[in-house]
Amino acid sequence: MSVLARLARTPEGAAGLVLLALPVAAALAAPFLFPADPLAIAGPALAPPFSDAAFPLGTDRLGRDVLAGLVHGARASLMVGLAAAFVAVAFGALVGTIAGFSGGLADEALMRLTEAFQTVPGFLLALAFVSVAGGSLPVVVAAIALGAWTGPARLARAEVLSIRGRDYVAAARVAGMRATEIALREVLPNALPPVLALSSVIVANAVLVEAALSFLGLGDPNLITWGSMIAEGRTMLRSAPHLSIVPGLGLVVTVLGVHLLSEGLAEALATRRARA
Repeated sequence: MSVLARLARTPEGAAGLVLLALPVAAALAAPFLFPADPLAIAGPALAPPFSDAAFPLGTDRLGRDVLAGLVHGARASLMVGLAAAFVAVAFGALVGTIAGFSGGLADEALMRLTEAFQTVPGFLLALAFVSVAGGSLPVVVAAIALGAWTGPARLARAEVLSIRGRDYVAAARVAGMRATEIALREVLPNALPPVLALSSVIVANAVLVEAALSFLGLGDPNLITWGSMIAEGRTMLRSAPHLSIVPGLGLVVTVLGVHLLSEGLAEALATRRARA
């Protein structure tokens, strides 16, 4: 049975897949459902939800379509989360592989660097980086990855330390393969599965950090996100609470779905190892 089938059989995995289905579908369909700019004024200001068929979730104080913002916000949040997780896992796995396989001074130096980054909370690191470099999308992704790569690095190093003494690694040395080639072709692929399981946690954290940065006005100003929608609606909490509640619910559903999916994936991988 495949990992995906085992994932769907776990209660957490099934619930995570169901919860993530809606934001993922919204993100994929956003350009087709709402091809116009979601930041453009579309109708009268502060139209209440379900009062106009053209704006099912109403409009904000500038007359922008809340549903269009919600759908495009899902696209932005998931894009940032996945991109940040990819960068963090790729960089962390590379650092961990080099540290674990090389040993000695290189291992000590890289692990002390990892510990130095771990002493600073990820959000504060992202906040400082974005404040200095600006709030463009690539900068936000890099800022989130900057505080998230240490977990994959330490996990990859631990896996590499358990792998580098195995017979197929010794056989590769005897065959004349270079150390770099052995590390990247023989060791790293076998150390990746536990690191990839950690990526779902990084995605959930990245979505939250991006929302917090946007809420503080440090996100990409040309991109609508759930965090910026919540920040925009906070001034209207008494008269139009839905402006913050709707994107907040989208954020909760997405983060909860990713968390449950990670729990289900961990259980599915543990079952697979137990049967192997």
